[in-house]
Amino acid sequence: MEQNVKSNKRTGWFWETKISNISLPLYLIMVVVLIVVMALGKLPTSMMGPIAVLVILGNLFHFIGNRLPIIKDYLGGGSVFAIFASAALATFGILPHEVVESTKNFVGGMGFLDFYIAALIAGSILGMNRDLLIKASVRFIPVALISMVASFFAVGLVGALIGNGFGNSVLYISMPAMAGGVGAGAVPLSSIYAHALHGDASQIISRLIPATAMTNVLAIIGAALVSRLGKSVPKLNGEGKMMAKGDLGDVETTEVKPDIQQLGVGLLVAITFFLLGQIGNYFVPKVHAYAFIIIFVFICKVGNLLPKYYENAATMFNQLIVKNLTAAVLAGIGIALLNLNVLANAFTWQFVVLCLTSVLTISLVAGFVGKLFGLYPIEAAIAAGFCNNSMGGTGNVAVLSASDRMGLIAFAQMGNRLGGALVLIISGFLIQLFS
Repeated sequence: MEQNVKSNKRTGWFWETKISNISLPLYLIMVVVLIVVMALGKLPTSMMGPIAVLVILGNLFHFIGNRLPIIKDYLGGGSVFAIFASAALATFGILPHEVVESTKNFVGGMGFLDFYIAALIAGSILGMNRDLLIKASVRFIPVALISMVASFFAVGLVGALIGNGFGNSVLYISMPAMAGGVGAGAVPLSSIYAHALHGDASQIISRLIPATAMTNVLAIIGAALVSRLGKSVPKLNGEGKMMAKGDLGDVETTEVKPDIQQLGVGLLVAITFFLLGQIGNYFVPKVHAYAFIIIFVFICKVGNLLPKYYENAATMFNQLIVKNLTAAVLAGIGIALLNLNVLANAFTWQFVVLCLTSVLTISLVAGFVGKLFGLYPIEAAIAAGFCNNSMGGTGNVAVLSASDRMGLIAFAQMGNRLGGALVLIISGFLIQLFS
């Protein structure tokens, strides 16, 4: 008699779900191990301890945030949830004090954020298609920059009219909204402000992140509404193409395949650009080192100064860091840099009005000016407008997903990086002017 052989493979949601490509049961065991180590007071204060906390908790919160209703669709998903959930653990004393302090030291004092940002900037710009970068500089970039300038002054003027002050409004609403997200935007912006004011970056970033998060939410909702409006006005709608003529909308960036040795080369390329940024900052202290990194990388890309092998290496290393450490960085921002008590005090009616002013102005101006430059107004409003008030890469994905325009991701990234670079460059001057 033939016996039926039962498979030992477990099936079902619990067994098949993965967090950071690790099965849920195994990941939960990792979380339990981390909790036990912290409860026993045996978590190392060296880099190993904070890395364990940030990677394990960051990926867990990012996973949860991407599956919670409303949050995943309108409030930034896992990225925002990872920041605020981690901040809550630190603010309400759920994490042991020594764990919070060692994490703060790792994120700030030991330069974990510097490492992440250097990889992000070098790889994202060098990974762009050079032809796209050059062609876009003729039409798309002017549209994006004009829209940002218009939004900057609109926020400042409205802020002055409602009693919030021109300088305070542009520094803590307009600038963080247009800086290109948290990791490459609000974080370096807080460092620039802290350096100029001789203050605490954690207090400053708690004033910057609310504007970044709120404008991101408004941009996602706005892009979805504009996309629906475009269906009833075909002349304004490119259906994902930036231009009616030419191949500006047809050029896409490519993703390189990982190579172990080349990843090491990419690390060295990113570090070298970081060091060049430090040299630039030495000679021109008022311009932040991050801004110099962007400038040097941009010059190398447009000038075709680096062989393709090294560009691919930087892009490859960027992909490695972004895919594996972004959630950890977001958790680090929440634990080390976000003060929820300061955050709660930011939500006033003036704050909401100014965030609305930023998003409405940048999108309307982008659509209007984009049409003058030969772009489809709907696409221009989304890629040069809403995306420049989103939370960087994850915000771009959310905005473009909501508007069904994922083909514009390269333009959105370019607008964030170049526009964000401009914000970082001038922020050092503005903080001294208005402080």
